[in-house]
Amino acid sequence: MKITNVRINGIENPVGFAYDYLLCSWNVEEAKGKKQTNAIIEVSDSEDFTDILYKKEAADLKQNGEKLEVELKPRTTYYYRITVFTDGGECATSETALFETGKMEEPWIGKWISPAKEDTFHPVLEKTFAIEKAVKRARLYLTGVGMFETYLDGKKLGEEYLAPYINDYESGIQVLTFPIEKSLEEEKEYTLSILLGKGWYMGTFGLGMKDKNFGDRMAAIGELHLEYEDGTVEVVATNDSWEYYGSDIEDSGIYLGEILNHQLWDGKENAKKQVEVLENPEEQDGTRNLSVEKLQDRLSLPVIEKETVQVKEIIYTPAEEIVLDMGQNFAGFVEFKANFPKGTKIILDFGEILQQGNFYNKNYRDAKSQFVYISDGREEIVRPHFTFFGFRYVRVTGWPGELEKENFVGKVIYSDLRRTGLVETSNEKINRLYQNTVWGEKSNFIDMPTDCPQRSERLGWTGDAQVFAPTASYHMDTRAFFHKFAKDLRDEQKMLDGGMPNFLPNIGHTEKAGSVWGDIATFLPNTLYTYYGNTEEMEYCYPLMKDWVDFIDRGDAARGEKTYLFDFLDTFGDWLALDGPTPTSFKGSTNDTFVSSVYYYRSAQIVRQMAERLNKAEDAAHYLELEEKIKEAVLNEFFTPSGRLAIDTQAAYVIALKFQVYRDRSRIVEQFKGRLKQDMYQIKCGFVGAPLLCTVLAEAGEYELAYDFLLKEGFPSWLYSVNLGATTVWERWNSVMPDGTISDTGMNSLNHYAYGSVMEFVYAYVAGIRPAEEGFRKAVIAPHPDVRIPEIACSYDSVSGRYVCNWKIEKDGKFRVHIEIPFNCEAEVKLPGYEKEVMTLAAGNYDFIYQPEKDLRKPYGRHTTLARIAKNGQAMGILGKYTPALAGIAASGDPEMGSNSLEELSHIGFLPFDPAALETAIREISDLTVEV
Repeated sequence: MKITNVRINGIENPVGFAYDYLLCSWNVEEAKGKKQTNAIIEVSDSEDFTDILYKKEAADLKQNGEKLEVELKPRTTYYYRITVFTDGGECATSETALFETGKMEEPWIGKWISPAKEDTFHPVLEKTFAIEKAVKRARLYLTGVGMFETYLDGKKLGEEYLAPYINDYESGIQVLTFPIEKSLEEEKEYTLSILLGKGWYMGTFGLGMKDKNFGDRMAAIGELHLEYEDGTVEVVATNDSWEYYGSDIEDSGIYLGEILNHQLWDGKENAKKQVEVLENPEEQDGTRNLSVEKLQDRLSLPVIEKETVQVKEIIYTPAEEIVLDMGQNFAGFVEFKANFPKGTKIILDFGEILQQGNFYNKNYRDAKSQFVYISDGREEIVRPHFTFFGFRYVRVTGWPGELEKENFVGKVIYSDLRRTGLVETSNEKINRLYQNTVWGEKSNFIDMPTDCPQRSERLGWTGDAQVFAPTASYHMDTRAFFHKFAKDLRDEQKMLDGGMPNFLPNIGHTEKAGSVWGDIATFLPNTLYTYYGNTEEMEYCYPLMKDWVDFIDRGDAARGEKTYLFDFLDTFGDWLALDGPTPTSFKGSTNDTFVSSVYYYRSAQIVRQMAERLNKAEDAAHYLELEEKIKEAVLNEFFTPSGRLAIDTQAAYVIALKFQVYRDRSRIVEQFKGRLKQDMYQIKCGFVGAPLLCTVLAEAGEYELAYDFLLKEGFPSWLYSVNLGATTVWERWNSVMPDGTISDTGMNSLNHYAYGSVMEFVYAYVAGIRPAEEGFRKAVIAPHPDVRIPEIACSYDSVSGRYVCNWKIEKDGKFRVHIEIPFNCEAEVKLPGYEKEVMTLAAGNYDFIYQPEKDLRKPYGRHTTLARIAKNGQAMGILGKYTPALAGIAASGDPEMGSNSLEELSHIGFLPFDPAALETAIREISDLTVEV
């Protein structure tokens, strides 16, 4: 028995973080017992637990997050451990873990320092100090704008890139903490250096392509606290004793890239100068959004190098370019070793796709996305400092001599999230699709959930994050990542009087989002509650949720008598759907007011549910009344008295079913199926409908139809991009045309994650692992196999422990299932065609092998479509034997006729076949066994 995944607020050993609450979580593995009989959490300020500051003991301590009531002090390390007892007589104690506070509300000694205003280069701020006696503890508290890296005697401190990340500079700037006592020796001098870049703070950024959005000068502030073995303390702070000089970074920017020019200062004076202290930065000429009061301990997870990618191939293009194919679209940069003659200039350009075999990145719009390196003859490892790229291909210009694959390595960077979900199937295309959705998350979870990592955008679009959050939380542990995003959203919401932005950073506070995008205020916290089950996080997010619904309610009331319909504010609606006025329309045909009002209803419902969980009885009653009135208004406006939905689009049916807005569910399901058939089972919906499409079909019991959409390969489909070599998910269904030509739509990213939301269906219904209670304290394990994917292995490391469901359809038709349920949890297990309809199983490993009531190798019947029959040679042979005309139609690939089931075809009287012969064909096809 061992205790694993010990975390505070979802973070392993957090240092210098802001703790809006303290939640201790853990998992238990390899236990013989099934239930926890007692648990103890101990907190100390000493690693040997000499003094216990806090102790909590009970049988029902929650492993998904137990709140600790510890009175925290600034700049203090706390150690903690968990001991768990089981009903098997076991006892285990975790390894000692820690969490450390930053400066909290402690006054600052350090001052903001900056180069002189006329020096607009990228500076290095520097201070030399001496260590004269043995150091016990040393902490550097530091931040800089726009970005910073810090060095001790030329060696970079920490492993993070792009610090201090994406801040709402009007409300706060994050401070990082660096433990450095292991790097300090007594009786030695050290030089502390701070390298500054533009970053989001003052580089060109945003849809308006403006620079200096948040500030005008690069600056830094910091304090190095030295605690000596003899008990004395010294603080080395940023002040007028620091000096600065120009770095070799000629320019940098999120969109621009970077120019690292070691000859920048050749023949120019670059003498050290005294820094300027910004005593009153909010009032001082040339500074904005800088004050000591805005400094706050960090919430951002570290952005670090998570993995490396080797060059797959060197391509010599028809245009006589040298291009590196990394084999995978990702976000980060490439690194190379330099040992070149002085004056060598190497230019790296980044792109996602080749066109006619040549380098291409016009879809990056105004993002130059270029790294330029100019050598002075030194030998070094080269990388950019203050930018990142989204790319698969790198055009290399100016490389001296022959280029080899080993000269470059790709560095994949993203926030330090723990991988939790793993899926592998017997279908390689589905495996590639799955990996594409994971890579989309990696690429776009760089501190903020962005739309894309490559073009002149890279914004935290709220609609994208809202639809992808459930899949993201299967793939990775998103607790801390989304907690920071929730704070960012709340900070901006305060500026918008309860409204929500379409994206962050919302420069100028000009955007007020409509539905779906704005509903992230309620949907994101609800996802966090579903997956992690922490009421403390819901209490934290409650103002965000409540104020969004109140904002809509006030907008409704402001027009006079309330309608309880959300028919004001612009909305993107079913964005990029294919049922719009033209094939390239941005918005689909689903009525905007219907979409907005259904989401308004669901948001009000979420607030009501959270109010109930948080014991806010008065709020719960208020939002229940509002929820009921919104639903009544939607039903009266958009449904007939008999229960038919008057808006006949895929997206309309998807959200009506998902959020249970209907008079008669069965009627809406039948209408939905009829709409899909009229659409010839082609995806027509966009951002509103498509992410939920397969999941909603599964919830309606239409598993075969959900598989049909998942496995569809022609345009539009999820596998269409896979067949064209995609290694991430595209923004549009047709981002690339069948001939490999990129769609010329003016808005085209090959690394968007929104449509990757289909993987929620794979986890929850194909593998069958989904929550029965919040935080997966109890799960449903109910796989729904289909012979087209005869085998799957799926594990999910939930906050409560690892669930596993691996299943396989054997050659003899037996169904084999392996299930794992984590310690102190249970699962409601439903296996297809098993003798017991439902089993409640406790923690443990279980194996089943049995012959299902219905042979899973026999997938066809009278309700199978002609298009599916056409894909099986044996079935076509039977159809051709009895009804040659239908076999001919099937072989022709006619989409309209192919969307008919065999049953439906039997009632089409004008077709030339014998009905009795078709019945015989149906019987034989129904008995057909598919080989696995």
